[in-house]
Amino acid sequence: MREVIYVTGGARSGKSSYALGLAEPYDKRVFLATAEAFDDEMRRRIDRHKEEREGQFITVEEPIYPDRALRNLPEGTQVVLLDCLTVWLGNLMHHFGSEVAIDERINALLGVLDAPPCDIILVSNEVGMGIVPENAMAREFRDLAGTLNRRVAERSSQAYLLCSGLALVLKNSHHYYQ
Repeated sequence: MREVIYVTGGARSGKSSYALGLAEPYDKRVFLATAEAFDDEMRRRIDRHKEEREGQFITVEEPIYPDRALRNLPEGTQVVLLDCLTVWLGNLMHHFGSEVAIDERINALLGVLDAPPCDIILVSNEVGMGIVPENAMAREFRDLAGTLNRRVAERSSQAYLLCSGLALVLKNSHHYYQ
């Protein structure tokens, strides 16, 4: 059975490093990057992450349509690490704006997770545990991210929350009881 593994946490909590470790045992790995380099700082961040993964992953950059990338993986792919859902959601808000169009994109990704082509590790930020944002766009992003995270976690066989570099098991298909 193919695994859908969800990894979440706050900024700099260790979630991406943890996800990379989860992918390590696989021979043929794909890194599905959702970030777009809108400025120099983001370009440097993307370059640094690419250097960290060099030679370990085939990198596929897809900021808008990860569902399509997941349906067209290189032959023999054993695992995909998608990093990250909240960056992707920000891209959707930037490019589409419409809640209907964003929902279509989210549902397309969730459809792939319902029948994954290989094991998939998804990284996301947990953004809803702080204060209520003061502006409407930030509140909309927080709400959409919370709903996206919940829907992905529901489909996952494993889920981890990273806090201060420690992985807390939220869900494990082999030891989880509802």
